[in-house]
Amino acid sequence: MADLAQLCDTVLSQRRLFLVSNRGPVEHHMTADGRPEARRGSGGVVTAFSSITQTAEFTWVASAMSEGDRLVSNNGQAPSFKSPLPGHMIDLRYVVTPRRVYHKFYNVVCNPLLWFLQHYMWNPPYNPNVDANVHDAWETGYIPVNQAFAQAIVEECRDDPRPPIIFGHDYHLYLLPEFVREKLPEAIIQHFIHIPWPSPRYWQMIPAYMIQRICSSLCSADIVGFQTPLDCRSFIDTVEEFLPEASVNRKEGTVDWRDRRIQVKSYPLSINVAEVQGIANSPRAQEYDTRLAAHTNEINIVRIDRAEPNKNIVRGFKAFGLMLAKYPELRGRVNFLAFLVPSRTHIRQYQRYMDDIQQTVNHVNQTYGNDDWKPIQTFIENNYTQALAGMKLYDALLVNTIIEGMNLVAKEGPVINTRDGVLVISQTSGVHHQLAPGALSVSPTDIEGTMEALYQAITMPQEQRKKMASTLAESVCREDITHWIIRQLEDIAKLL
Repeated sequence: MADLAQLCDTVLSQRRLFLVSNRGPVEHHMTADGRPEARRGSGGVVTAFSSITQTAEFTWVASAMSEGDRLVSNNGQAPSFKSPLPGHMIDLRYVVTPRRVYHKFYNVVCNPLLWFLQHYMWNPPYNPNVDANVHDAWETGYIPVNQAFAQAIVEECRDDPRPPIIFGHDYHLYLLPEFVREKLPEAIIQHFIHIPWPSPRYWQMIPAYMIQRICSSLCSADIVGFQTPLDCRSFIDTVEEFLPEASVNRKEGTVDWRDRRIQVKSYPLSINVAEVQGIANSPRAQEYDTRLAAHTNEINIVRIDRAEPNKNIVRGFKAFGLMLAKYPELRGRVNFLAFLVPSRTHIRQYQRYMDDIQQTVNHVNQTYGNDDWKPIQTFIENNYTQALAGMKLYDALLVNTIIEGMNLVAKEGPVINTRDGVLVISQTSGVHHQLAPGALSVSPTDIEGTMEALYQAITMPQEQRKKMASTLAESVCREDITHWIIRQLEDIAKLL
């Protein structure tokens, strides 16, 4: 496989690269004296590309997420400028849209509609309700924001005769390929989707014109990337259903549409192994090692999740409670440490789910615990270093998510764990097809099966534990974040 720096040189010497996402790598926050202060942005895309921002020169186009972003970009009128963060070689270009328009885009279409649909998180008898507000938000929110992103790229390319490379990301920008292709027909366009792609039948839950427009736009790209082969197959099925004029080739993973051939490929997202290990062994993490020692036991089960319904946290705790009921000899010997990050607390469904989590924890602790032993111990805060310190301690790591794009906790744990811990993973997690050979697989709804898998994990012979842990660590180290980026750049290079 090619060296990342050399590959960047090869690709970027021929064309200008634009990485495009809703959240960018830098956010400017206003200080007390009214100055914009640059900080590293948050989100999965930013984390995934943190290494390449210090390796290559390209332009990152993102929404202005703060008042500081609006200020430094002259309310979106300024061209791209050099990132102020130390080590960054990249330029930034902010897209500013009216707040009301962005609200419709993000809070009506992107999250409640697309994110929930693609994670199979709806309760169809009751939601969603696609009313006039949703139709309006599509027309006057989602479409205009996507157009604004495309226009920002077109403006950046105005003085460059070379067609650009556009690397778009996720469900926020499904219409970007269409709008870019209209203005820059020779551009190389790749769009990577970080979340699951459901079956055509589930896409029929929203108005046909929306999914037809999404499919048509994505088929304006040269490459459409997904986390798993299953997502690729679902996308091809969806295109065949909603774009009947398209010709699909499942064996080759291609779609022919309007005189273009689109490649549909799987690129499973991964982690920066060296960075994760560095944080896990840092002085700050070692302080957490000492603090967490007071919460550990002879046997430790660990989970790290955002407190979101699709993470399936309640069923995991119920499975643990069942294990204590069926195997009373474990009582007092095993602790369940749960590191949970509050998420989208302004959304009612998330508030209700957090309440369900607390009620389940209280029930297990009151039923099986005593004055000297608290079976489940929760750490509810956004503290990544503490969570990594916790991962070093697991005998079983529970990742029983319902449906998701990729779970990076399942990849972080094996490269820092110190106890030959066993991964118990949901077969519907995006990471399952990669890590299943070194893990115990469960159905996300099977509480009984999850209970038995946890028991198997913590009672497994040491030699078998060691072998499974080694299999996982080797797999993650072999296909790390650099491998993920290189595979995509290699495919882009073939199109030059």
